[in-house]
Amino acid sequence: MSKRLFCFGFGFSAEALARRLAPKGFAVAGTTRSEAKAMRMKAEDVEPWLFADGKGIADPERALAGTTHLLVSTPPGQEGDPVLAAHAGFLSRLAPQLEWVGYLSTTGVYGDRQGEWVDEESALTPDTERGLRRVRAEEDWRALGAPLHIFRLAGIYGPGRNQLRSLKDGKAKRIVKPGQVFSRIHVDDIAAVLEASIARPDPGAAYNVCDDEPAPPQDVVLYAAELLCMTPPPEIPFEEAELSPMAASFYADSKRVSNRRIRQELGVDLSFPTYREGLKALLDSGRF
Repeated sequence: MSKRLFCFGFGFSAEALARRLAPKGFAVAGTTRSEAKAMRMKAEDVEPWLFADGKGIADPERALAGTTHLLVSTPPGQEGDPVLAAHAGFLSRLAPQLEWVGYLSTTGVYGDRQGEWVDEESALTPDTERGLRRVRAEEDWRALGAPLHIFRLAGIYGPGRNQLRSLKDGKAKRIVKPGQVFSRIHVDDIAAVLEASIARPDPGAAYNVCDDEPAPPQDVVLYAAELLCMTPPPEIPFEEAELSPMAASFYADSKRVSNRRIRQELGVDLSFPTYREGLKALLDSGRF
């Protein structure tokens, strides 16, 4: 039987998964809000479908015909999950034919733990609006009745989206908030986790997707500067940093996230177990 992956939101992580699945015989389709992005998708043999806020896909029945695997990476807004807002009824009817559904959430659902460890059994106690929206979206997708798998992603980096690039572009800041730690994940390791889940489906499961070493953000900038043989930007106390509301929200939470489940249950061996391997590989590849 042929396999077809449909991605609501054909972004950074979905593209990485498509690169792994297409050579294995998966047909791939996905949504975008941009005509220009649709043209690029088509050039990469990905079937594009335009998604309009409040309306969704113009013809969801035709768009999702033959779909066996569904990936959702669109973030919820003030009105909730945009995919469910537009297509909950149709997706509920489609659910019995789906083999696997993946929802990309965030480790922000755990809230601030003041540097302590969390795992998938930890209580969901978000303390930001973004985190609250994600918890509601997880609940809404669970209620759909599809073979759902939830992936709570740490901070994503990869080609074109990393501290090496930020330093080269003159945008990197070394902001210091005592005790602050983040977990991270390379986009290629996200794709590896998703592929492993597709091979070993376990509907209802949730997985933390992060590397082995939560670390202070200023340490990552410093290491990237060392790789580039650049003088690192000066340290800036968090209280003095000029941050956008989005950037500031990342500093609201400090926690260490366990990735035990992706290793033990999915058998994933991370290609980039810490930011050091990830940044070094990006530099060596010339793709940063």
